[in-house]
Parts: sequence; structure tokens; C-alpha cells
Amino acid sequence: MSSTPALTARQRWTGLAVLVLAVTVVALDATVLSLALPSISETLRPSGTQLLWIGDSYSFVLAGLLVSMGALSDRIGRKKLLLTGATAFGAASLLAAYAPGPGWLILARALLGVAGATIMPSTLSLIRGLFPDDRERATAIGVWGAAATAGAALGPVIGGLLLEHFWWGSVFLLNIPVLVLLLVSGAWLLPGSRDPKPGRWDVLSVGLSMAGVIGVVYAIKEGAAHGVARWEVPVTFLLGAAALTLFVRRQLRLETPLLDVRLFRDRRFTAAVTASLISLVGLSGVIFVVSQYLQLVRGYQPLQAGLAELPAFAGSVAGGLLTARIARRFGARRALAASLLAMGLAAGVLGWLQQDSTYLLLAVSFLVTGTAEGVVYTLGADLVLTAAPADKAGAASAVSETAYELGTALGIALVGSVVGSIYASGLAVPAGVSPEVAARAGESLGAAVETAEGLSPELARPLVASAKDAFVHGMNSAGLLAGALLVGAAALAWWLLRGRPAPTAAEPAEPVEPVEPVEEAPRSERVSA
Repeated sequence: MSSTPALTARQRWTGLAVLVLAVTVVALDATVLSLALPSISETLRPSGTQLLWIGDSYSFVLAGLLVSMGALSDRIGRKKLLLTGATAFGAASLLAAYAPGPGWLILARALLGVAGATIMPSTLSLIRGLFPDDRERATAIGVWGAAATAGAALGPVIGGLLLEHFWWGSVFLLNIPVLVLLLVSGAWLLPGSRDPKPGRWDVLSVGLSMAGVIGVVYAIKEGAAHGVARWEVPVTFLLGAAALTLFVRRQLRLETPLLDVRLFRDRRFTAAVTASLISLVGLSGVIFVVSQYLQLVRGYQPLQAGLAELPAFAGSVAGGLLTARIARRFGARRALAASLLAMGLAAGVLGWLQQDSTYLLLAVSFLVTGTAEGVVYTLGADLVLTAAPADKAGAASAVSETAYELGTALGIALVGSVVGSIYASGLAVPAGVSPEVAARAGESLGAAVETAEGLSPELARPLVASAKDAFVHGMNSAGLLAGALLVGAAALAWWLLRGRPAPTAAEPAEPVEPVEPVEEAPRSERVSA
């Protein structure tokens, strides 16, 4: 990493505040739309598939580009890419706010993903430059992780507040004043940093990584929604897997790879990335489904639904801030595995949730899930930075963020598709309803509630009752699926972090200097199992 003048403590923590702004707005945008989906369904009238794409196109594109943008930040400068991405994020927010149709909104969400991909890895890699001291950096990553998870958890609350008074596009306009503050303060307060010997930015690797990630995720999404019998599902999956295979092989041959895949030889790195990926599959899927459950099944207003999810926000902040202390006390192995296990049990509670279940059950589930996710996300980022050499911080942190966003996209796709499939098969349309209305009601619970408004009470009541029962049944199955994935992730993390963590692949290539053991030893003691 290029040398920068020594910063005072005040400059370092003020710079962290700017980075917190950046990561909060990107994380918030991933979930703020969840409560607006019923309003979007009513206004833009998307199909069930379009509704899923509105929810997850942002995370798909973000996940597909994060590795590429992380490597680009190492090359052109983290601060420069961060401020450029923030400007583009604001422009895409305006496009999304005034989208005239579902196709336009899906495109705008994808452009938000492109811009977000330039922001996320830059924030984490800049932290490494701002805080050379291990203990300070652990605290800074804890604050950063709390901001990321809190932004995601706070999205429904802010979305609900806005939707009480404004139209659904207001959830995107919220980004504008925050981004203006970020641009002004970031240009003034953040130091510049980059890899002094970055090598060339391999465009073919960029294309392969994006094609591979999006192809595989799309195939999983469509397979979960419509089954694997459709020809495009296996074909898209095979093409995506082939692209990822070529990407890995190309990285092993390049002198300056876009992503040093040898980092995965370090068990800390692999455990952190896997834990982040699977934990977000569970969390994002649960938020996506429960936000609709609260409004469409229990009849909550958007603000009520957002406040109902507030325990997840409080827990995520607490978990992120306490991560460094927990890891020092119990070790990374116990902290990571126990947090994933707690998330799995909390998500599994949805398997027994009914229309008239007490809110206390849901609140406890949210609190445990949010707290555990705060620990998993922050500890995962810490382990990733530990394993990576300093001059590749942008590319390595991008892998952590890719796991985060890919988990978010997969969670919405898998859990949403499972719920949609079970809902469609379990919906009983009363006799007398036209085939067109029945087909519309079968797309989603929101569509069923909307179509019922145009029917007679004799037909509307049984249709809505059946739709709610089918949706809750689908949510139960999705909760059990998410819980099983998280319990499996806990077992995997425990196994990967057994014994002494393996050294990173980049370490043998580094000159053996006294400064390296001095920097890494305290960190190893802090995060080793």
C-alpha cells in the first residue's frame, strides 16, 4: 500500500465516520425496499417473477462486480473509486425513485448494484490503511460491521416511516442527502491509498467473474422457483460454473491476478467467506418474507412493520460492537460457530410461526438473529483482512463483501422462490373466480389481496384466507430451510477453524522482515480459535 502521512487519532476516527456513512447507505439500500414491495405491486403491477427481480437484481449485480471493483480500487485508488461510486449511486437512486414500470425499476436497481460495488470494498480496505494498530483496527472493524448490519436492519424501519407519508420512490430519494454529505466529507477527510504495484486490470477476468456469479445464481433462483426441468436452468448453471472455473484457472496463471484465489488455502479466509455467505442467505431471506408476513398477513402498516423488525437492528449494532471483545475472550472458532448456530435456531422459529402467533416470539427471533449476524459479519471481515497481505486489501475485502451480497441475493432468491412455489401450490381458489383472476392471485400474496378487492365478499374472503394460509405454510418451510443451512454453516466453520489456522498463500512471497511478525502476531492471538 502506498505510504501516507501519519494521521492523528482524531483524523483516523473522523475518517472512519465517513466510511460508516458509505457502508450504511449501501447496506440500507439492500433492505429498505422490502416494506415497499406491496406498494410497488399495487402501483407498477409487476408479475411474481418481476417482483423477485426488483428485490434481488441489486444484490446480484453487486455480488457479480465486487471482486472486480475491489481489485480496481487497489489499482486506481480506494478514495477515488469510493467517491466516484457514491456519485453514480446518487444518480441511480434518482432513476429508481421515478421508475415508470417494473422493467425500469429492475434496471435502476441493477445500476445501483454497479455503483454499490465500487463503494463497499473501498471502505474496508481504507480501514486497514487508517488503522495500522491491530487493537484499534479491531475496534474500527467492529464499528464498520455494526454500521453495515445496522443499515440492513434499519432499512425496513426507515422505509416504513417514509411509506407512511410518501410514495414508494421516497425510499430511494433518502440516499441523496447522505451521499452529498459523504462526497463533501470524504473528499476532505479520507486519505488516498492504492497498491504501488497493481499490475494491469484484466478485463477478461472481470467478464468471467461476473458471468459466472450471475449465471449460477440465476440458475439457482429459477430452479427453486420453477424446477430444474426447464432447459435454461441447467444450461445457465453449467455456463456459469464453466465461467467460474475459467476465472479460477486464469487467476492462477496471471502474474497479478484480479483475485488471488490462493487465499482460500488459509482456513481463516475460507471459514470467514463461507460463514458470511450462508449467514446472509438466512438473514436476507427471513427479512424478505417476514416483511410481507407482517403487512399482508398480520395487517401491520409499513411503519408498524418496520418497528416490529427493530430488535434485529438493535441486536446487529450490539453484535458488531462486541465482536472484538467476544473474539478475544472465546476465540474466533467458538464465536463464529456459536453465532451461526444461534442464527440457525432463531431462523428455525419461523417454522412454527402462525397467523396469530404472539409477537414476542418474532421479536426474540429477530433479536437473536440480528446479534448473531453482527458478530458473524464483523468477525468474518476481520478474519479476511488478517489473511490478506496489506497491498491486496481491496481485492480481499471485496471477497468478503461478495459473500455478503451474494448471500443476500441467494437468500431472497432461494427463500422467496421456495415461499412462492409452496404458496402457488397451496392456494385454493374458490369456485366462481375467473381463470385470469386466479392466475393473478397465484403469483403472490400481494397480488391475491389486490385482486380480492375487485371480487364480491363471498369470493374475496375465502380467497384471501387461503392465500394467507398458503403464504404462512411457505414461510414455515423457508424458515426451516434457512435454519438448517445456518446450522450446517456452524458445523463447517467449527471444522475449518480447528487447530492452528493455516498461513496465507501470499505470506511466503513476502520478504521476511521483522515488521511482519510484529503486526500479525497480536492479530493471530486475537482471532485464533
